[in-house]
Amino acid sequence: MGDIKSHMDIPIARTNLLDNEIQSVLEPLKNGWLVQGPKTKEFEDKWSVFTGAKHSIAVTSCTTGLHLSLAASGFGPGDEAIVPAFTWIATANIVEHLGGKVVFCDIDSETFNIDLSKVESLITENTKAILPVHLFGLAADMDAVNQIAEKNNLFVVEDAACGFGSYYNGKHVGTLGHTGAFSFHPRKAITTGEGGMITTNDDELARKIRRLRDHGAEMTDLQRHLGARPYLLADHPDAGYNQRMTDIQGALGSAQMDRADDIVAERQRLAERYDSAFADLEWLKVPVHMDGYVHGYQSYPCIFCPKVLTVDNAGHINKMRNEWMDCLQKVGISTRPATHAVHMLTFYREKYGLAKTDFPNAFIANDCSISLPLFHGMTDEEQDYVIQHVRESFQ
Repeated sequence: MGDIKSHMDIPIARTNLLDNEIQSVLEPLKNGWLVQGPKTKEFEDKWSVFTGAKHSIAVTSCTTGLHLSLAASGFGPGDEAIVPAFTWIATANIVEHLGGKVVFCDIDSETFNIDLSKVESLITENTKAILPVHLFGLAADMDAVNQIAEKNNLFVVEDAACGFGSYYNGKHVGTLGHTGAFSFHPRKAITTGEGGMITTNDDELARKIRRLRDHGAEMTDLQRHLGARPYLLADHPDAGYNQRMTDIQGALGSAQMDRADDIVAERQRLAERYDSAFADLEWLKVPVHMDGYVHGYQSYPCIFCPKVLTVDNAGHINKMRNEWMDCLQKVGISTRPATHAVHMLTFYREKYGLAKTDFPNAFIANDCSISLPLFHGMTDEEQDYVIQHVRESFQ
């Protein structure tokens, strides 16, 4: 690895925009069209080309993408949705926002994704939807998800927040369920600060989601402005929301899409370097590789496992992991737990009367996972510094 600097500061993620991408936001600022408009449409079109989705619909966040998707399905009070217990809280929150009941399912400890062997036992007459999450860039087993969904008449919303550049049997995630929702938070491969994208191959769903994101309007402001009678207001068949992406964000996203393949390839190369560097470490379990899956590596999640993990020793291992993360922080290396077990968070724990051991794999992942720095623009020197200190800081 060559000479390693004595001290570096390595964030968990870092936004790396090119000059032309930074300059791209000036066009809407100069032409005065700041709200959802031509640059947002340009971004949507490029997203459809990249993912293979028939429709791409830009929104304010992945959270609102999930919300609009479920709302468009007719999901509402009294309905139940199955959600993996280990994911970002937004996956569950949107079920609550629509008046539904969250039904948690444990995860597969190898993949961090929903354990599909446990799903059918959770289905009741009130179950209306399932939200598989492509966590950290590894696709959920969508053939199995769709088989269960078709058998039980469930609506499938793919939480593809981390799924940019992730494929399942040759198809980009977000094109395999009824809808998919992506995130453009700064920790994601493509960023617009905040922002999200919905994908679907269903024409009627796309039409309804476009209405719902725009106050329920049948026609967008841009369509009306370009029409023969721009002074006539649109009809509103739905009581919708204001969840539109701005053209400033659309311009930034569109510019990044011109190097989308390079961004994904860089993240995959960095992950391969980590894989090789840590292959001999028995105490650090790196992300899995599986036939038919292409990992997009939104992050690099590992399991800290100095001994065989159980629900009984997870608390002890958690203390060891936190002490190790402290050591890395002191030498300038930022780390994070991979994400959280939602059933252990106060709102869901108290509302549904849940214990942390109710979903043991999610509990263990919550307490024993660690994500290492990975972002496009990360230099080999920076990564070598991380590799050295990971290897040396725990023996």
